[in-house]
Amino acid sequence: MLNKTQKKEKVSESKELLDKSKSLVFIDFGKTTVKDFEALRRSIKELGAKVKVVKKKLLAIALRDKKIDFDPEQFELQVGTVFAPNEIYEIAGPVFKSKIKILGGYDIAGKESFDAAKMKMFGQLPSREILLGQLVGMIAAPIKMFLNVLDQKSKMVENK
Repeated sequence: MLNKTQKKEKVSESKELLDKSKSLVFIDFGKTTVKDFEALRRSIKELGAKVKVVKKKLLAIALRDKKIDFDPEQFELQVGTVFAPNEIYEIAGPVFKSKIKILGGYDIAGKESFDAAKMKMFGQLPSREILLGQLVGMIAAPIKMFLNVLDQKSKMVENK
């Protein structure tokens, strides 16, 4: 059990992390091995995110004090929180790829909460760079085909 001072420290630490965060991902770490949890910590650390285990009541106090309308006590399980300075879709990928169960998420900037299914969908999306590459490929393909047709036509004219 935490004493009153320790609880206040946890709440203030959570508030500091909320100030630096754009999104939150809630995870169930109950049946997670230490190895898997540490692997998650390492993978999200590269993105500037941190995972903290804060009691749901204390996290609810920090969220309420920051005027964030989300109740972490809706989750029945133990909750770990990933505080991320990135957009929610950027952080959902590494969390999804870990062996840890996602319970939900919250976009602080957009003031929108997401259930586990939506978070898993975000986690399965390719990275931004891959999507941009695919977009460029889609835009360039018709131009490339048109240039190929012109090239073949010019070769036909030269052969006559």
